[in-house]
Amino acid sequence: MASANYNHRKYQPVEPITGFTRTWPDRQVTEAPIWASVDLRDGNQALLEPMNVAQKQRLWHLLVKLGIKEIEVGFPSASQPDYDFTRWLIEENQIPDDVRIQVLVQAREELIAKTFEALKGVKQAVVHVYNSTSRIQRERVFGMGRDEIKAIAVRGATWVKQYADQNPDTDWTFEYSPESFTSTEVDYSVEVCEAVMDAWQPTPEKRCILNLPTTVEVGPASHFADQVEYFCQHLSRRESAIISVHTHNDRGGAVASAELALMAGADRVEGTLLGNGERTGNMDIVTLAINLYSQGIDPQLDLSNPDEIIQTCTECTGLPIHPRHPWIGELVYTAFSGSHQDAIRKSLKQQQDDEPWQVAYLPIDPTDLGRDYQAVIRVNSQSGKGGMTFLLERDFGISIPRWMQLELAPMVQKISETRGGELDSQVIHDLLVNHFVQDKTPVSLDGYRIERSGTAETLAADIQVEGEAVSLAGNGKGAMAAFIDAWQARTGLSIHVVDYAEHAMGEGSDVAAAAYVQLNVEGQRVSGMAVDADTVSASLKAVVSGLNRSGKASQIAANTQTTNA
Repeated sequence: MASANYNHRKYQPVEPITGFTRTWPDRQVTEAPIWASVDLRDGNQALLEPMNVAQKQRLWHLLVKLGIKEIEVGFPSASQPDYDFTRWLIEENQIPDDVRIQVLVQAREELIAKTFEALKGVKQAVVHVYNSTSRIQRERVFGMGRDEIKAIAVRGATWVKQYADQNPDTDWTFEYSPESFTSTEVDYSVEVCEAVMDAWQPTPEKRCILNLPTTVEVGPASHFADQVEYFCQHLSRRESAIISVHTHNDRGGAVASAELALMAGADRVEGTLLGNGERTGNMDIVTLAINLYSQGIDPQLDLSNPDEIIQTCTECTGLPIHPRHPWIGELVYTAFSGSHQDAIRKSLKQQQDDEPWQVAYLPIDPTDLGRDYQAVIRVNSQSGKGGMTFLLERDFGISIPRWMQLELAPMVQKISETRGGELDSQVIHDLLVNHFVQDKTPVSLDGYRIERSGTAETLAADIQVEGEAVSLAGNGKGAMAAFIDAWQARTGLSIHVVDYAEHAMGEGSDVAAAAYVQLNVEGQRVSGMAVDADTVSASLKAVVSGLNRSGKASQIAANTQTTNA
């Protein structure tokens, strides 16, 4: 029974957004947004142990390397380490010409003054000022009305412009966030942002940034898209503003909210690599960027080496990455399910280099992200024949036919259940060889000679029967048929070929052949396999393996003794 505190009636759904024309469901994202990283500020403040200088510098270099052009580097007016890091970037010429640093500041004059002090000498920068506008914050935290909160925003915007005007050598961009946008009446958000724009007087040539944050995610991603579209439709100088979003993951929808916001008219996205941030985290830039990539859109970021991203982020933040993390987790391109493995294997065989990617269960080619197929298919007790077949092909060049797959699969499953975990390809290979390659005892093939006459062949074979040399001779259409004829003539056994397969292994001078045969020996179906230098030798030895496995090969020894006597 649920506890008394577990009561959904305490909560109310978000109110639908009205008074606008919803068009975003019919739109598609066709290009990458402006990316803005907040790893060094929003992400850093969420850590149990904030990054030290060396870690910040390392993460900075990674962000630049990936191609992110706007990077929020800190809150220099409220944090001495952030102030010092900002100065290091400027004084040590660490900012490429095509990158803008961004700093956050509250709408208070003394903090704004110190912020511009920290930015002295920078070539270009974004000054990001904010204040909270939601009804809960107004009424329960500040005890202020709508006009008073708007006045705070306007004063902050005015101070930002005044201090910027005192530093004309820098190319300034102004950014304003109505914090807690998702919990603010959307018409009031527009009203506050209009007032801020009045203070800044942006133009289409010199736009400001209006950042709409889901400071706390309180509703579905579709609701946020409605809010963004309402905002874009009602902003009187839309062409003079870059609409930015900053989504959090409280409901698990940060990426979806950002993606739908782009459909709703947003131009810019703030987030962090791998989604680090307060509570459940920020919007994951890597995930959203690869989402776009998977739709044929250039994300304008180089994500081809996710292992570097993972290593740098985990070492700088101290936070692990989940093995199922979208796109780049350790297990995301791994299939344990037998039906999935089979579909992947078959799709990969048919995939052509000059066609769009079409592989079941793999929405993108793992090699695009610096991964290979080593981890795509792995085998455990839940796996089927497709997985083990893939591993044998990949690691040993062995392509066993379906009827042998069906025979091997229960053996693989049994040993996996016994061991209680994953099996590597070597274990599967050893199982295959130990069970199907039995061409040494009690009978082995020493050599053979073939003579052709029309469509028929005569085969003379030298075999060893428990250490004793024996000669066989038979006729048939093909070497294998002649070999089986020789066995039947010597033993009187009923032997028929049910199925057969062969293929080459290796390349160049290292080419060998593998042969697989399924025999019916006195009504018993039995499979055999062999690998040799050529297909004829491999096929004959595969027959020997099958006969040895049937338990009836020793009968040739009895017949031999009788004949020799």
